[in-house]
Amino acid sequence: MTTAGDIMHRGAQWIPAHETLDRAAQLMRQLDVGALPISDENERLCGILTDRDIVVGCVAMGHDPAKVTAGDMAQGTPRWIASDADVDEVLNEMQGHQIRRLPVIENKRLVGMISEADLAKHLSDEQLAGWVESVYARS
Repeated sequence: MTTAGDIMHRGAQWIPAHETLDRAAQLMRQLDVGALPISDENERLCGILTDRDIVVGCVAMGHDPAKVTAGDMAQGTPRWIASDADVDEVLNEMQGHQIRRLPVIENKRLVGMISEADLAKHLSDEQLAGWVESVYARS
């Protein structure tokens, strides 16, 4: 059985909710990622911040990324998966919520992220095609 832990990208890092978006952008550049999980003061997942969120939700709105925090951008209920979850559960979670990145949690701590690239490396062509259709084709 292939699990979330088998396909995830290890070494994912939180951005604390109190950190500013300019710092988040710097961390994204340093880690070469397009999204960061947002953690609350107890290192619990409280959202996901993407590079697009920074550009569209802050900069394009005329806000200063040095004054807006990651926590200000956190919206909705964050989705995550346990590291021992089967790959079918991963796909169901991502497809059901139309999400492209999924934090992986083990013992209440972030241990990795699953992205489109991770799916492409580990899924069959048929599984990947089904995921792409369900995440991108829905209106």
